[in-house]
Amino acid sequence: ARRRLARAEMSLARAREDYRKADTRRKIRLGGLVIKAGLDAESEAVIFGVLLDAVANLQGPDGNNERTRLQEVGSRALTTGDDQP
Repeated sequence: ARRRLARAEMSLARAREDYRKADTRRKIRLGGLVIKAGLDAESEAVIFGVLLDAVANLQGPDGNNERTRLQEVGSRALTTGDDQP
């Protein structure tokens, strides 16, 4: 029983570590997008404001159209290497 418990604890510790690493990689990628978009010279307040404004637009009455538009702009920039729309 002790060995099973020890193995379960090790498995849980591994799962937590894997989750932490995946979360860290995700945050680094998101930060890279902020830089790629050219916002790295802006203050954190400005960057956060831009994101909050985008969320409000995505949740607004025209959210689906805005999401489609932003998807196209982002996809085009990522595939062509253009940083600006």
